[in-house]
Amino acid sequence: MPSLDNKITRLRELLVSLDRVVVCFSGGVDSAYLLAEAVGVLGDRATALTAVSPSLAPEEGAGATRLANQLGARHVLVDTHELDDARYAANPVNRCYFCKTEVYTSAVAEAGRLGTAHVLDGFNVDDRGDHRPGRQAAGEHDVRSPLDELGFAKADIREAARRLGLPVWDKPALACLSSRFPYGVAITAERLTRVATCEHALRDLGFSICRVRFHDRMASIEVDPSEIPRLQTPAVQAEVRRRFREAGFDNVTVDPRGYRSGSLNEGLPLAVVETTTA
Repeated sequence: MPSLDNKITRLRELLVSLDRVVVCFSGGVDSAYLLAEAVGVLGDRATALTAVSPSLAPEEGAGATRLANQLGARHVLVDTHELDDARYAANPVNRCYFCKTEVYTSAVAEAGRLGTAHVLDGFNVDDRGDHRPGRQAAGEHDVRSPLDELGFAKADIREAARRLGLPVWDKPALACLSSRFPYGVAITAERLTRVATCEHALRDLGFSICRVRFHDRMASIEVDPSEIPRLQTPAVQAEVRRRFREAGFDNVTVDPRGYRSGSLNEGLPLAVVETTTA
């Protein structure tokens, strides 16, 4: 396998060859690292694009803006309207396809306005190990994934981001809020707000890795397994119950297995991922 230094060199060479790019930028470590390299190589010929909708937690949108500013990147915020699509709101197993179609359509339009044919995202090798219907939308819109093409795993990205001094190099993964809903449970702006409010409450209590899974009037909490004992202390339990009740949940449970990325995808087939070799 190529060394990390070799992968970084090849990534920079690829970005030079593309000349002008739009990077789909969520503020997470994958897209942040890709954006940082793009800005370093291309300067203002690299544009960050962040999709803003009810499925993006407000603090995540604010964090993406701060980071783009720190990187000196041109940053475009676009309002997306996936909730207006009844197919998305119904929350089928391919929900992400409809979301990514909305996002990539906006990104391609922005790229056209800027005079570039190249839209990039932060998909990487480790992302292949989950149910990813959004990859179909990426293919349909000719979105490239340089980190995946060049063999970057998550550990590679974190180390490369650390070397660049990116503050998000060790940031926990944070999928969109719609991922908190079991498939088939309708997604609404009000329900997304309830989940976002409760996850914010958990972070206020010091749980940096957390998910609130939506089950109508009941919420199921996932935190790092090592943090479960603290979550179950009487003082923390009381505060959690209070704040979750204020957000509209009558009952709160704690998943004894702890946080697992993509836990609601367990048992689903993996999406077929096609890669392009640079």
